Amino acid sequence: MKPALSVAIPAHNEEKYIGRCIQSVALSAGLADQQVEVVVALNRCTDRTREIAQSLGARCVVNDTKCIAAVRNAAVRATSAPAIATLDADSWMSPKTVSAILKHVTDSRYVGGGTVTWPERVSTGILFSLMAVAPYVIKRGVSAGMFWCSRQSFEAVGGFDESLVSAEDVDFALRLRAYGRACGKRYGTIWRHGITTSCRKFDQFGDWYLFRNPRLVKEIFEGTNRRAADHFYYDIRR
Repeated sequence: MKPALSVAIPAHNEEKYIGRCIQSVALSAGLADQQVEVVVALNRCTDRTREIAQSLGARCVVNDTKCIAAVRNAAVRATSAPAIATLDADSWMSPKTVSAILKHVTDSRYVGGGTVTWPERVSTGILFSLMAVAPYVIKRGVSAGMFWCSRQSFEAVGGFDESLVSAEDVDFALRLRAYGRACGKRYGTIWRHGITTSCRKFDQFGDWYLFRNPRLVKEIFEGTNRRAADHFYYDIRR
């Protein structure tokens, strides 16, 4: 039987998180009584990510480029369902996320969209760091976190832009929204039954790091600054 939904997960040395991520998808799929396919795109993995993912029923592909957009695209293009969701390996679904995705993605009013994302913990430093990021997201007026859309919409916008080394998620959201407007559809946000994400960046750099480094935040949202992207994403040891 063809799955109703495919979940595409990029993963670089995610043995600490990938199990919880995939298990959350399986739990949510079971509660929705839907078959859901999980595809993990392995990126420069030297740990047990593949072993854990496959033991939980996920299919794995490999893309070793230092470009998260390319890794996301590799995961999505290895899927088979008519509806697609993307989920980072250090995030996890709530029990009713799959039901919420399928409800929205089959609603003809929507071209696709994002979801509300909750951090696994909160501190004063994290709140101030999120305030440093917020203007770049609010200004664009789109949600991200976990994207959901039909396969047709994904292909129509060309997937994630592989010329970007960061902020590829915001760029994808903007292009998806623009495509929806051209088709008379809305960009939606799943406000209930969203996802939770780890705070590992704050654990690694410190809760106040982004607030104290506004230039880095600006460079990351430029999307093409390799130095900033390597520093904050690609060259981090896990």
